[in-house]
Amino acid sequence: MSSTRHFLAIPDLSRPELLTLFDLASRMKRPGYADKPLAGKTLGMIFAKSSTRTRVSFEVGAFQLGGHALFLSSRDIQLGRGEPIRDTARVLSGYLDGIMIRTFDHADIEELARFASIPVINGLTDLLHPCQVLADLLTIRESLGGWEGKVVAWVGDGNNMANSWLNAAGMLGFELRLACPAGYTPNQEILERNRKLTKVTLTADPREAVRGAHAVNTDVWASMGQEQEQEERARAFQGYIVDQALMDTADKGAIFLHCLPAHRGEEVSEAVIEGEQSRVWNQAENRLHVQKALMATLMAT
Repeated sequence: MSSTRHFLAIPDLSRPELLTLFDLASRMKRPGYADKPLAGKTLGMIFAKSSTRTRVSFEVGAFQLGGHALFLSSRDIQLGRGEPIRDTARVLSGYLDGIMIRTFDHADIEELARFASIPVINGLTDLLHPCQVLADLLTIRESLGGWEGKVVAWVGDGNNMANSWLNAAGMLGFELRLACPAGYTPNQEILERNRKLTKVTLTADPREAVRGAHAVNTDVWASMGQEQEQEERARAFQGYIVDQALMDTADKGAIFLHCLPAHRGEEVSEAVIEGEQSRVWNQAENRLHVQKALMATLMAT
């Protein structure tokens, strides 16, 4: 069994390590950064779910740090034909210096990490999306000077993003408010664990969550793999759109975040996502920089 360092969830890094990671990401973002900590290193990228931002940001990030990234669709490797995850983990550990995987069941990534002797990075599971929230936190730090004393609001589905925001709040100590309809609340264990660490409010009222908040977050109502639930979810999420009227109840200097892709007119209005408070495009770019810092931290040693 492996004792290798992995990143499957935000609490896999300590608070000091998270702060060091954000500092490194900020340095890597500056035009003059030229270090190549991944020279001679190769990242394998396993995709059971398709992606724009995850694939491009990891592949470009590995290249910019002097490394190489391999795209491995689950349809093109033996995982897609029934090879056990533990076997794939051990084989790839002999070829690669790190694995990033974007998949459905969180138990799959835990098994991969258990049997891999190289770092495994969670590019997304149905339970958690930690790399995205790292990028969001860097965006908050750039836009608002940090998250200490700030209130972050989540409006919509209690999905992998909401779960990762809970983990981030618990680690960093900021206040988090989640507005989710009945039946679409976050993972109960993750919610209760982080409620013991920081102030967390769970409500069904978006206005209660957003009032006075410094960052307002949302996501699509039906995530990948839930498309068959679109109509049912559209009914459940009526009134959960982040429009200008809702943003006007937030702090005067509040920013808007969305992990993308966005469905304008559903979870967010055109005016908000394209408006002055939106930091969505900075947020998307920051995937590149936090993931470069993460790969350097885990793979360069």
